[in-house]
Amino acid sequence: MRRLSPALPPLLGAVAGYLADTRYGDPRRGHPVALFGSAAGRLERAVWRDHRAVGAAYTAACVGGVAAAAVLAERALGRSPAGRAALTAAATWTVLGGTSLTREARTIGGSLRAGDLTAARDRLPHLCGRDPSALDGPQLARAVVESVAENTADAVVNALTWGALAGTPGLLAFRAVNTLDAMVGHRSARYRRFGWASARLDDVAGWPGARLTALLTVTASPEPARAWRIWRRDGSAHPSPNAGQAESAFAGALGVRLGGTLHYGERVEHRPVLGAELRPVTADDIERACVLSRRVGTLALVATVAARTAWTLTRRPRTTP
Repeated sequence: MRRLSPALPPLLGAVAGYLADTRYGDPRRGHPVALFGSAAGRLERAVWRDHRAVGAAYTAACVGGVAAAAVLAERALGRSPAGRAALTAAATWTVLGGTSLTREARTIGGSLRAGDLTAARDRLPHLCGRDPSALDGPQLARAVVESVAENTADAVVNALTWGALAGTPGLLAFRAVNTLDAMVGHRSARYRRFGWASARLDDVAGWPGARLTALLTVTASPEPARAWRIWRRDGSAHPSPNAGQAESAFAGALGVRLGGTLHYGERVEHRPVLGAELRPVTADDIERACVLSRRVGTLALVATVAARTAWTLTRRPRTTP
């Protein structure tokens, strides 16, 4: 009997994990990412110093610990195809967040369409870190669409990309990096130096998936020429080296204007406008953004599985007759 290719179980696991996220969303209780966040928070409180080197060591310990645990788990499973497939499936389901992302976005969109601004404002912090207190309907809709675009890259495409590049350790390490950036990577007085390494590492880790997200958004767009034009013109105008790629492509694909002034508590950011000539966002665009996000996620799964398969085939040793 022909032996099963060692590359097949991880590929099957990636597909199974994606389907599990599509069907069930994030686990309701005991989510591994939440458990990691709790452990990282306790470690931060124990070691925090207002110093870049300490923050870099903290980042290395958290991310390195997750990657090492994944490597050990793979080695423990040895050559078991079922075990390796199950490990990859569980890791993929843990890391992906596409279904929960669109679920939250649609909840806010439903409140906006019903005219319930209070409910929409109350729900927005579940999706992003902006201050919703002074946002009107169009501003809330814009915040949701921008969050869907950015998190399609972070919570779906980048995760699948790192899974294709580095297997289960890559999947879990990327989610650790992304989680640390959300925890300590912002520019508050406490984290400006301590969180510097986490923020920079997140920029590096997010680079490939952000560009792939933009390309796949153009592919999935009903107006690919417009999506391409807005992405190539405005993608680098964003202060983030990665967020602007997805957001500008989404702006062109949906035909809406994104960017501008944002409020994060007491901090105000004046970002460049993406797709300045396009129309403002409405509540109906939230559903369109969610549909686009799901299409991009499906294309990302196909692209990363195909790339991993092609890479495996090119490395397969040739047999002599």
